Amino acid sequence: MKIITKFPASGKVNFYSEVRQRVNEQFHNRGLGINANNLMWMKTFIFLSLFILLYLSILLSGLNWIYLAPLTLALGVTCAFIGFNVCHDAIHGAFSANKKVNKLLGMIFHLLGASPYVWNITHNVVHHTYTNIPGHDEDIEIAPGLIRICNEDELKSHQRFQQWYAFPLYGLASISWVLRKDYKKFFQKNIGARENIHPKIEYFNLFFYKFLYYFLFIVLPILVTDLAWWQVLVGFVLLHIAQGITMGLVFQLAHVVEGTAFPVPNHSGNMEEAWAEHQMHTTANFAADSPLAAFFLGGLNRQIEHHLFPKVCHIHYGWISVIVKKTALEYGIPYHENATFSSALASHYRMLKKMGSPAV
Repeated sequence: MKIITKFPASGKVNFYSEVRQRVNEQFHNRGLGINANNLMWMKTFIFLSLFILLYLSILLSGLNWIYLAPLTLALGVTCAFIGFNVCHDAIHGAFSANKKVNKLLGMIFHLLGASPYVWNITHNVVHHTYTNIPGHDEDIEIAPGLIRICNEDELKSHQRFQQWYAFPLYGLASISWVLRKDYKKFFQKNIGARENIHPKIEYFNLFFYKFLYYFLFIVLPILVTDLAWWQVLVGFVLLHIAQGITMGLVFQLAHVVEGTAFPVPNHSGNMEEAWAEHQMHTTANFAADSPLAAFFLGGLNRQIEHHLFPKVCHIHYGWISVIVKKTALEYGIPYHENATFSSALASHYRMLKKMGSPAV
């Protein structure tokens, strides 16, 4: 059993209380709610419509596999964008003030092959609380034993090449999630220091929705299309390679880049920094000024704001980031950011290379 990690209480005058007050004032002054606006609903309609169009085109068009392959890759990328933009906000309870709407939109996660229930535990509860803490934050563990991202992990000889083989491995992350990860996380005794105790209905939900997904994306294409069974399986793998690379890169660029910390608790389980300050040390933004990144990545490129305000819909993160950055600088707290996607990718590459080499 891992020791439960605890964060020290913030003082009466602190960064987090100040930044929340400033953001809340702006919501009031602008006459805005914290949930989805019309632009957010438009994004949702676009991504879900594209998903349906691509799925039905693959299933019913009768096209040759040469044309189906790029459609399948596009479907995989679209699935990732739906996860970023729709399901992520909904499962956080940030999409709508109506819990039923959030639950309904969160259920779309099943159509991406993932369990919203397990994601809520691993991501919302554990990752957002124990961000980048080795041994606790399992969200940052991509291929343990193959990829080393912090000094607490044992260095192995093959990891000197990890800056090269990590990126192809990200392409396998999605298919591992669909076929292995959710089951593993659900049935392991603990996730970090959190004991896994599930309602009985979640045992049914896990298997029912997984097999529904397998039926829709493997069995039904075999039954309906003229493709051979092995061609369908190749297509299934292609879909998840596209989905996995898209997801893997975005998630890694938010927490595993130069400057982000991987702090460890002391022997009593106490952390040095208060929770909000901890988030600022362990999280990074990238391409924050890019309209394309803002539209497609669901606010995950503004990860700092997401970690401080997970109950706020990402559509508002643009102006919130101005307040957060200004307040952080006033309090002498780091605000990690890479100006572009490519600079963040380069920083991630250098981080992998450093962590794969012996300490000098």
